[in-house]
Amino acid sequence: MQREEKQLEMTLDAILSRLNDLKMSIGGMIQKLETEYEIINWPTFLDNFAIISSHLTGLSKILAKEICPPLRNRTVLPLMLSPERDESLVNLTQGRVPVFSHDIVPDYLRTKPDPLNEQKMIQNEQKAANLTTEAAMKQVTQYNKVVSHVLDMVSKAREEWEIESSTRSGIQQTSSMADTHALVAAVGMGKGLKVNVPMNVPSGGPGNMMVPPLRGSAPMSSASPGGVSQINKAPAGIKTNIKPAMQVHQFSR
Repeated sequence: MQREEKQLEMTLDAILSRLNDLKMSIGGMIQKLETEYEIINWPTFLDNFAIISSHLTGLSKILAKEICPPLRNRTVLPLMLSPERDESLVNLTQGRVPVFSHDIVPDYLRTKPDPLNEQKMIQNEQKAANLTTEAAMKQVTQYNKVVSHVLDMVSKAREEWEIESSTRSGIQQTSSMADTHALVAAVGMGKGLKVNVPMNVPSGGPGNMMVPPLRGSAPMSSASPGGVSQINKAPAGIKTNIKPAMQVHQFSR
């Protein structure tokens, strides 16, 4: 009896190890499908699927060994049912089963398929069994015709695409390397840019900017820093009658 229990314990440990490996492989594959779906290719997907298949094969070999006691002869019964959250159960199942209540126990401990699914499976099996050989061959032939038609369409589209790709002229170039280098040299080193010559500024500075003379009058200079306009020369042919008291000399105080 002790030997059988020891074998059962060793078998359960091996099964748990294989199940953990299988779970890690499935989780890695799901993560790649969710995060690398844009770059993942078909060979990589097949490699991941092959790893999962190898874990399933190893699990089947463990269960098929003669040294393994038949687990189908064992009965699993719940020791306690509670509608409240069980933290130990959450940690044991890694958050998948928060409670072990009367509602979920039939689903986790059932040994047969769901009654509705089992009924549908039986109906499909009966329908397949009642199908004659002639009808089955007819359906297979029709299915092969559909597949062949789709394959011909894909092959024809591929040939047209290859012919179009081989005969199509090159894409017209829309840029010039010479212009690009000239633009880079102009921006980076100022090559080829014209230098603007500054305008001549009178030696007197901004305060003595020349004002175009009026018709029939002498040239006038702009206001001095004091803000008083100066007349260089009185216009010819114009008589002035200014009293001496009203005359303001340039250097008077």
